[in-house]
Amino acid sequence: MTIRAVVWDVDDTIFDYTTADRAGMRGHLAAEGLLGRYASVEEALGRWRGLTDLQWASFAAGEGDWESGRRDRVRAFLDQPLTDTDAEDWFARYLSHYEAAWALFPDVLPVLDLLAGSHRHAVLSNSSLRVQDHKLRVLGVRERFESVLCAAELGVSKPAAEAFHAACEALALPPHQVAYVGDHPEIDGRGAADAGLFSVWIDRGGVSAVTAPGPDPAPGEPTDRLARLRRIASLAELPGILRPDTRFGAPSTFG
Repeated sequence: MTIRAVVWDVDDTIFDYTTADRAGMRGHLAAEGLLGRYASVEEALGRWRGLTDLQWASFAAGEGDWESGRRDRVRAFLDQPLTDTDAEDWFARYLSHYEAAWALFPDVLPVLDLLAGSHRHAVLSNSSLRVQDHKLRVLGVRERFESVLCAAELGVSKPAAEAFHAACEALALPPHQVAYVGDHPEIDGRGAADAGLFSVWIDRGGVSAVTAPGPDPAPGEPTDRLARLRRIASLAELPGILRPDTRFGAPSTFG
């Protein structure tokens, strides 16, 4: 079956989140006079990301709204009982440093240009629409995507099949005609394959390959989930595996 659309993850897939996150945190801590609190920027980032993961888990479980969770994240990071206004102001200052470092990976625009005439495009992210829509506009690529779907608004997050199916429904295409490209081997790679999409894991860092047993197939689907998984090191490889004659039975590059 021909792949007719590509659904994209954002952070560390098309947007260089890791680099921007580090540069933004370093710049912010230096401006706030907080670098001395930590042995390294990596230590500070580890704490910030850990608190962010906790906030997301709480939000996904329906415990409070995103803004109040963000203020609590700032308070926990600083270990200070800030007012709502002070916490929001601190986060806004951090955000200015973070956004100043935003950039696409260099292989993104060439691939989007190559696929523009042959495939439709959308975004599915485990974030909020306000965050990712703004990010894509700042990066100058929002108009490349027909729709942007995010877990905060969907009420379900990757790797749940319902999240991937929502993206397919937005494109009015069945899962087997949709490819998903993401950087996380479990959340993106396995999640998309389990949902019946053609899954492309962008492994920029050379992480060990994922192997997994195949799912119980639906009628008309291949018997081996690995047939729906591809692993690439650069987006430059993507057009070659999304040719009109691409079949799910093509050999997997996982393993």
